[in-house]
Amino acid sequence: MPRLPRTARTLPLVLLLSMLGALFAACGDADDAEPSTVPAPATPVSSPTEPAPTATPLPTPETVVTDTGDAEPSPATPVATAPPEQPAGEPTPIADDVQEDEEDAGGEEAVVLPPVPTPAASTVRELLALGRPLVIGHAGGDRSWPHSTMYAFSQAAHAGVDVLEMDLQMTADRVLVVHHDDTVDRTTNATGRVRDMTYEELQALDNAYWWSEQWPSHDLAPEAYSYRGIRTGDVAPPEGYGPDDFRVETFRAVAQAFPEHVLDVEIKTPAGDDGEDDIDFILEMAAVLAADIEELGRTDSVVVVSFRDEALVGFRELAPDVITSPGQDSLPAWAFASVPLHPNDLILQVPPTFSGLDVLTPDLLGKAADEGLAVWVWPNEDWQEDPDYYAELIDLPVQGVIAGRPAEAVERFRADGDIP
Repeated sequence: MPRLPRTARTLPLVLLLSMLGALFAACGDADDAEPSTVPAPATPVSSPTEPAPTATPLPTPETVVTDTGDAEPSPATPVATAPPEQPAGEPTPIADDVQEDEEDAGGEEAVVLPPVPTPAASTVRELLALGRPLVIGHAGGDRSWPHSTMYAFSQAAHAGVDVLEMDLQMTADRVLVVHHDDTVDRTTNATGRVRDMTYEELQALDNAYWWSEQWPSHDLAPEAYSYRGIRTGDVAPPEGYGPDDFRVETFRAVAQAFPEHVLDVEIKTPAGDDGEDDIDFILEMAAVLAADIEELGRTDSVVVVSFRDEALVGFRELAPDVITSPGQDSLPAWAFASVPLHPNDLILQVPPTFSGLDVLTPDLLGKAADEGLAVWVWPNEDWQEDPDYYAELIDLPVQGVIAGRPAEAVERFRADGDIP
């Protein structure tokens, strides 16, 4: 398989980092080049007709088509209608209290998952002080499990990752959800923009519908989609889990479910009706996130990044103590023109390659080391999601790998003696 070049062909740093700005929006999804155009299943099924007691959901957009199959979707958790209020329900249990002392439909005792291992560090500064490679689970580990589901985050946490990485979008009723794309088309059994849907509507969707070993392909045989139908009750879930672990989840629920893990959070950049990045909407997302982090007591255990520097400027004004990563404008300015980064920017998050050329140049890595900055790398090509390649990145060295196969990364780094 291709290997990371040691004496790489390198672009002039200004050109390289300019192209890096274009890559930054993907935040690690090698498959972001073009979402599949395969439509969702044709038979529409409406969202739950019983509204949650405390919710006043906005009207369902006509453009949203929801197909939840023949099974009736499970009732939605109540959601709030304006920030800073958020869904009031408790997060899906993922540790030793899962279905405890209950019996399944067959009369057998339910499987109880072991407790999530306590990570070596629970704040960002403690994490950076470990002085060893870090494994960051990209979207929970999207190459191993369904992207951005509670199931994936739980699997990654049980595998021993240091950090959980996630992307945030915002619903029509101003709930921050863990979801990468502007639309639900690539991962769920529906089509439509996240910003046009209420959280109640999103909850009913099967967020593992299109996941397969070849994810995000939409043209495989139905049996390739091994987690399809768990959300809707048509397929039994893995032992210790339930249908809710395969839905679109809120940021608050994930943060509450993994209180000891550092979270690496990207404020995504949804487009407006004109197709351009909606800066006002993005700034509103930043404000909701700042309020959530403060309310959850996660100020010292969250890293925030965004493609748009405007989002980071707005966020830092409201959350001045949260550590951040630089955006697409400030990163090249720092690398090429030595424009100082914001003091909160302690972690650079970059891809390894672009068009076969090395982004991780000696100049960039040396400059980061000289200034005491950590470098976390997100693979942006399919072949890079491999434990051998993860190990090569560590040898450069970089301080963290945002891995789509985090369990394999943990196993490899332990075998190499890089982590305990």
